[in-house]
Order: sequence, then structure tokens, then C-alpha cells
Amino acid sequence: MMRKIAFHLNCLEQGGAERVVTNLANRFAADGCEVLIATEWYGENEFQTDERVRRVHVGLREGDEKKHRLIQFYLRVKYLRDFLKKEKPDILIPFARRALYRGLMASYFIKIPVLISIRTDPAGHYEELSDRIQIPILFPRADGCVFQTEGAKEFFAPRLQDNSRIILNPIHPKYIGVPEPVMRTKTVVQSGRLVDFKNQPMLLRAFIEVHKKHPDYDLKIYGGDSFDGTKEILEQIIAQNHAEEYIHLMGASDSLEKDLVDAALFAFTSDWEGLPNALMEAMALGLPIVATDCPCGGPRTIMTHEKDGLLIPIKNQKALEEGMLRLIEDRELAERLGREAGKIAEKANGDAVYMQWRDYIDELCKKRDKKHS
Repeated sequence: MMRKIAFHLNCLEQGGAERVVTNLANRFAADGCEVLIATEWYGENEFQTDERVRRVHVGLREGDEKKHRLIQFYLRVKYLRDFLKKEKPDILIPFARRALYRGLMASYFIKIPVLISIRTDPAGHYEELSDRIQIPILFPRADGCVFQTEGAKEFFAPRLQDNSRIILNPIHPKYIGVPEPVMRTKTVVQSGRLVDFKNQPMLLRAFIEVHKKHPDYDLKIYGGDSFDGTKEILEQIIAQNHAEEYIHLMGASDSLEKDLVDAALFAFTSDWEGLPNALMEAMALGLPIVATDCPCGGPRTIMTHEKDGLLIPIKNQKALEEGMLRLIEDRELAERLGREAGKIAEKANGDAVYMQWRDYIDELCKKRDKKHS
């Protein structure tokens, strides 16, 4: 049975959750489902959806920004509810924290199952006063939940855990099956937004020390600016250390599968994160990797220390330096870890992940149909 599936999130600006929604929406549309993506606004640098995916604006309208915050909050929920009543999707799948709350509120008294998706470390994102008020009221109403790691799942009450699944992000096909490079460059790489929790300042400081031993290596970070001040901090570190010749902020890229594939190694430095798409993509490309073992266990979910990468403690610059030096100086180790890392494509390819989502959605829709029959 072809379903009518509605996703809801803030926008499709390039980020982890936005990438997953785009990939899933495109795949469901290709399979013949009617797919809608209801967003709050349009970003400047968004992922591109299949022409069969319908984009609907459910955010604030002209003049709403001048109204009181509580009225704005009410309107956001109302516009999403109006969308659900008009379109009558078989299921609503909100992504990201605020979208989860809006989706669960908007679906009150509407016979549409809601499948929420926790995309990041709950301990860092779901502990404010507003969360402590809304979670016990709203989350029990969810028909299901997709987590990315056991750590995230364990944060929430058993009611949500019992009716949930752990599903990895689908790796974009362009990262799978890329030919191995004939020779690796002397470049250390990272991909991901310039944002505080990814702790890119630590990467710069660690690489400056690595560069003293290996002056023929350079560092390239691919990722757009999140406008939280991180880019300015990185630029300051580069300037203070006269590192302009060997540390490069490359900006966002649509061709990471080409930019990264022949790098010497990939460095992942987040202090916390969900299941990092950038890390999975680097693994699929067969890159040697050193990664922080950050909560809520994303890297540990997909990587085993010394088997397919090196896991190090968070916020430990010395361990990061040592990890990068090991992979630079022991190329046999680096190549072995990279080959093993590439095997992630077998379990996180689009087909495998899509089928898990499809089966779970069918299960929830059938439960709701039976409940209201």
C-alpha cells in the first residue's frame, strides 16, 4: 500500500537531520508514495528534493513576527494543524526538538499517527525547563520513536523506549562504492558545520602541534558557518598561529565524496552529537579515522576502537594529537582501519535503512487503523 507521508522540520538547510529527511523523502517518493515536507522557513543553502516531493510552508506568515511570542507559538502549531487537516497524511514524522513538540500538539484529536525522531544527544538538548514540562505531557502521545543510539533511548521513560526502534542514518549513495585512491594526500580533513559542539578549535590547536612534526601536512575543514561565533574563533586561532598556509576553512561543499576520499585521515572532534552523518560518510569512503567517543554514543555505535577507527576521550587535545600522529606515521594501521571502516556501507546503505523505516511506518499505520476501525 502506497502511503501519504508527511515530514516536519524547521527547514532543509544543510545539516544532519535535514539530510536524513531529504534522503528518506526522495526514496519514498521514488517508491510511489505521496511525500510532503512541511517546513517553518526556507534556508539559503538547502538540500535538493526530488521533484515528486511536495514542499509546504507551515511557518509564520507576513506580520506574525511582530506578534507576542506566545501568539507566535500558538500560530506555529495552528498552521501545522491546518496542514494536517487539509492534507490528511497517513503518518506525520517530525524531526528535531521543537518540531517534535509542534507535531505532537498539532495532531491532538486528529487520527494521524505521529512517529517522532530523536536526532541528537538528549542530555544536551532535552533538559531545559520547557522540555521537562512538555516531554511527560507530549511524548506519551507519540505512536513511535526512532532513536540512533542506545544512549539516546535510555534517556527517556520506558513508555517511549518500548515502542521505539534504533535505525542508523542512511548513507548517501554517492559515498558508497567510491574507488579507493591510488595514493593518499598529506591532508587531514573534517566535514561538518562550524559550530561550538563540534569543538573544531581543539582540532586546530591539535593539528598545529602535529604540523610541527609533519610540516608537509595541511588541514581542511569543509562546512558552512552556523553563525554562533565558531568561525570567528577558528579564524583567530589561524591568525594567531600564522597558520594560513596549512589550515583552510573550505566552506560548504556539494562534492565531499571527491573532496575527502584521498585524504590521509578524517578527524571527528565533537563533544556530543547524535549519530553523525559526517562520520558515517567518512567511514563509507574508507578513510582512516580518529574520533571522539562522545555522548550519546554515536561514534561507539558505528565504530570499534582499533578495529575500524581510533576512539579517543572528548575534549582531550593530547589524545587527538596522538591519534592523528599514529595514523600519519603508521600507514599500515591507517589503511587497515580505513578498509574496515568502509564495511559500514553494508549495513547503512540506503536500501537497508529505508526498509527499516518503511516497515516501521507500515506497522504504526496498521496499529492506528486497527485502533480506529
